[in-house]
Amino acid sequence: MPRLVLIDGSSYLYRAFHALPPLTNSAGEPTGALFGVVNMLRATLAEQPDCAAFVVDAPGKTFRDDLYPEYKANRAAMPDDLRAQIAPMCEIVQALGFPILRVDGVEADDVIGTLALEAARDGADVTISTGDKDFAQLVRVQGGGLGAISLVNTMSGSVLDNDGKVFDKFGVHAHQIVDMLALMGDAVDNVPGVDKCGPKTAAKWLAEYGSLDGVMENAAKIGGKIGENLRAALPRLPLNRELVTIKTDVALELPAKALKLRARDVDALRVLYARYGFNAALRELDGTPAPAAARKTSMRGTEAGYARTGSAAPDGAIDPKLSEPGEYETILTRDRLDAWIAQVQAAEAFAFDTETDSLDALCANLVGISLAVEAGRACYIPLGHTYPGAPAQLPLADTLDALRPLFADANRRKIGQHGKYDLHVLRCHGMDVHGYAEDTMLESFVWNAGASRHDMDSLAKRYLGYDAVKYEDVAGKGAKQILFSQVSLEDGTRYAAEDADITLRLHSVLRPKVASEPTLDRVYREIEMPLVPVLERVEANGVLVDVVELKRQSADLGKRMLDAQQRATELAGRTFSLDSPKQVGQLLFEELKLPVQVKTPSGQPSVNEEALEAIADMHELPRIILEYRGLAKLRSTYTDKLPDMVNRNTGRVHTSYHQAGAATGRLASSDPNLQNIPIRTEDGRRIRRAFIAPAGRSIVACDYSQIELRIMAHLSEDENLLRAFTSGADIHRATAAEVFGKTIEEVSGNERRAAKAINFGLMYGMSAFGLARQLGIGRGEAQDYIALYFSRYPGVRDFMERTRQEARERGFVETVFGRRLHLENIASRNQGLRAGAERAAINAPMQGTAADIVKRAMIEIDRWLAGLGGRALMILQVHDELVFDVEDGFVDDLVDGAKARMAAAADLRVPLVVDAGKGANWDEAH
Repeated sequence: MPRLVLIDGSSYLYRAFHALPPLTNSAGEPTGALFGVVNMLRATLAEQPDCAAFVVDAPGKTFRDDLYPEYKANRAAMPDDLRAQIAPMCEIVQALGFPILRVDGVEADDVIGTLALEAARDGADVTISTGDKDFAQLVRVQGGGLGAISLVNTMSGSVLDNDGKVFDKFGVHAHQIVDMLALMGDAVDNVPGVDKCGPKTAAKWLAEYGSLDGVMENAAKIGGKIGENLRAALPRLPLNRELVTIKTDVALELPAKALKLRARDVDALRVLYARYGFNAALRELDGTPAPAAARKTSMRGTEAGYARTGSAAPDGAIDPKLSEPGEYETILTRDRLDAWIAQVQAAEAFAFDTETDSLDALCANLVGISLAVEAGRACYIPLGHTYPGAPAQLPLADTLDALRPLFADANRRKIGQHGKYDLHVLRCHGMDVHGYAEDTMLESFVWNAGASRHDMDSLAKRYLGYDAVKYEDVAGKGAKQILFSQVSLEDGTRYAAEDADITLRLHSVLRPKVASEPTLDRVYREIEMPLVPVLERVEANGVLVDVVELKRQSADLGKRMLDAQQRATELAGRTFSLDSPKQVGQLLFEELKLPVQVKTPSGQPSVNEEALEAIADMHELPRIILEYRGLAKLRSTYTDKLPDMVNRNTGRVHTSYHQAGAATGRLASSDPNLQNIPIRTEDGRRIRRAFIAPAGRSIVACDYSQIELRIMAHLSEDENLLRAFTSGADIHRATAAEVFGKTIEEVSGNERRAAKAINFGLMYGMSAFGLARQLGIGRGEAQDYIALYFSRYPGVRDFMERTRQEARERGFVETVFGRRLHLENIASRNQGLRAGAERAAINAPMQGTAADIVKRAMIEIDRWLAGLGGRALMILQVHDELVFDVEDGFVDDLVDGAKARMAAAADLRVPLVVDAGKGANWDEAH
């Protein structure tokens, strides 16, 4: 029995559930956790272990509950969508041939620990597949007739196979892990440790005193508050040690050597894989192995900072030919470059990609270009690899001159993956790209905006069954990561040429999908693709900022933060860190005994903004903490950061816009994120004053007025709502008049405020409880307001119910222009997830339509501005607002032209109204 693999099944099921998106199969059954576990099991089988077991917790109490009744008492109930995946998981595990072990009265950890030590005593090498740090106490190397015990985290790929690695990770040796856990405690299992003793403190004590017993014996020597905390915890530390120690003497029916893998039940697996949509596993089962090439995730293939977490699940039947490795050529001579140019000239379209030495496209140096004209074949043209001994490469200027006609030809269709980055890079190197016709990231986004990721790696896995070379595979990771210019040409070609090849393959799969749905195809062709060069120009224009003003604001914010800290200290009667959630929680809920209104997912008291707002009327301290946090966020995010983000070449700040950032289609921005500058606070407006116009020019802001409410009126066709907008009345005052049975002139300020809260709240699914809290009224009164609203606007009520029903039947909702938002949880058995999906179903058509309207307006305005020679530049898009940098003599023309084009961006049943303003800075333009 040379090798035994023990799989911590309970751990992996939970970790896969929380790490992966809430995937479902065609029948709406949840599959996310199941997908993660199945992939882990397939990876384990690929290593061909001699023996293996899948170990899970048995239901019921364990001996630890007898020792400590509060053990794991704060764990939340298992989510319904996770519970539903346990039975199919066990079916697949058994069909794969793994023995499944459950032992009453102990945990899976104890079963694994017992089997690991038994096998190691018999000379076997044992691998424990887990993500649980507690197992580090079992790690040991082979020697003295005993086998080794190592840990592998299949999800992260990390391995702990000797004491040195344990020490590097935890700061203590393997035999000290138990003592460290006893000192720290375990919040997940509700084992309280020494207050404020984290891993560094525990490691320091154990280094000095050797063991938990040594620390306890020397507790009197440890000074300060932490010493007091240690001494207060001494009575419970022996129990802690017993609770966190993995048992290794559990009575088991089967010895380790009997845990042989059975033959796979192929027929059962085929049925299960087909049912749950595991296409890659199904192909592997039917004799088409998944490719083994390791693969890529660089920010060029997605939108940096906006790739949502989660792995890609397979999507539909996959052509095996698209999963095969490609053939790639490194271009080092002019004759081979000319040969490839000839191939591109003979093709109707080609895919391309750039490699650079920076994620900042406006500052990046071009390192190479890759091209592909047919699936499976691509080339890489290295232009800037400078590592010692690098082969001679083609001259940059000559190569760009040779390629320029291809990229300048608007009739030659170009295909990219998140090509806006590449357009920036090429433009900065003197090459304007025309005919950018297809983008696989946007094809994926339009096809299924709710998919977990739209980066190249995830799309290759989902649509091609292909594992792409990861950026870290060729450049390393962390502090040791090198620039792409230092990557060898062999590795660089393998990585870069593949980018162009996979882009072409993805397009061959995604284009027919999008084209098969005419409404989606229009969204892609008429909105998303034309917007790419528009956003590239807006980003390149950038915005001028007043660095001196920002530094002055930073100093002022810092002073006010200090004032807030001092006031908080006085109220608390002691010092504490306003930046520490733990210290804030202890002070508010343990010392001041304020009620806990909001809890974290693990059941602990929350101190987030919602939680503090809920108790802000009960004590002055929560309000001061909120004030401090708001000031700190503005300072760290904007006033301190923006001066460092001024581009050295342009002297301006250039944000990045993300088309695939929000499922509703709304644009997001990053580096800096300009969507989150508060507009309703004086501090937020002060930051906008730092966004300025150059001499002789002005800032002009054009903003849609109440666009989502107007879309609500259009979609609901409610007569009263349509009449209010058509008449040009103040919609909130008109709503108040309807709800409260008054004339518009009789409506009070508080009544208008209540109507405004209802108007906007209903679009976002606000409940009576939420409305009551916002208005400071009773829940019954809030419910009466909502009932009155629906009685006066019955079309809105009917629209909401109709939308929910259609979403349940179709699984998606649409914008006015046909963009779809798929709602994976609309049929969920989890009431909370289902309610969230229903709220999204109502809001998404309005928010998505608003996003489409803004994008359509940007396209038309950009087309108009192109012929004006820079008299006006579009420089920012924030929510429903467009911002321009305009020659002073052209301001009135810009306002008239922009407002007309924005108002004409959609044909709704009510007019689109655009407000405009101008000033020396962004704030004055409002």
